[in-house]
Amino acid sequence: MKTNNYLIFGILIMFLMSACATMSTKLAEFPLMYEEQPSSILILPPMNESTAADAKEYYSTTIQEPLALSGYYTLPYPITADILKMEGIYDSELLVNIPLAKFKKYFGADAVLFTTIKKWDLSYMILASTLTVSIDCKLKSTTSDQTLWKYTGTVVVDLSGGDTGAGVAGLIAKVIITAVNSAIADYVPYARQANYKALTSMPLGKYHTQHSKDQNVPFVDQTPEKNNME
Repeated sequence: MKTNNYLIFGILIMFLMSACATMSTKLAEFPLMYEEQPSSILILPPMNESTAADAKEYYSTTIQEPLALSGYYTLPYPITADILKMEGIYDSELLVNIPLAKFKKYFGADAVLFTTIKKWDLSYMILASTLTVSIDCKLKSTTSDQTLWKYTGTVVVDLSGGDTGAGVAGLIAKVIITAVNSAIADYVPYARQANYKALTSMPLGKYHTQHSKDQNVPFVDQTPEKNNME
């Protein structure tokens, strides 16, 4: 009888887990990506909503590589940033309302990637410390002005050092490891993880061998609210 109860409980858990995630495909979620098939992307400087003043500096070094590996030509970010600075534009907040066609005219880009740093936080306590990097991405067409793709990538890292043994000695070791890990935490690798996590949902570009062959690849949205296209 107990075995049957365990079986029913297991099935119930699996049902609840599947209900928390919305299963779809890349084609169903991002049909405009396959219709317009952008090949070149302009990466704008990120907008920063986190409490870390230097988050933009770190983040900007992590986005171009995963986009290139996904099969897209990306205009060199440092050059793009320098051109914008020459025009007196230091923050992407100033670019949000600019007609996207202008990016097509001056940069020749098929699409523009807007990114927002939602979290770049180190939460430190004596025995536990976590690092949270959360990036919101939105790709917009310079031809149709429509949102082609969007996603939020979040990485939470435990910096507490894991199990260091029982007793006072283990407790002291855990405190020391947590303090050291928190002090030397390097955000860049985790920002890169957040980017890769988000970009795996993006349909592959024309310079990738699997371009247009990933339409039926499963897309699982596990966020509380489904990312509706705007």
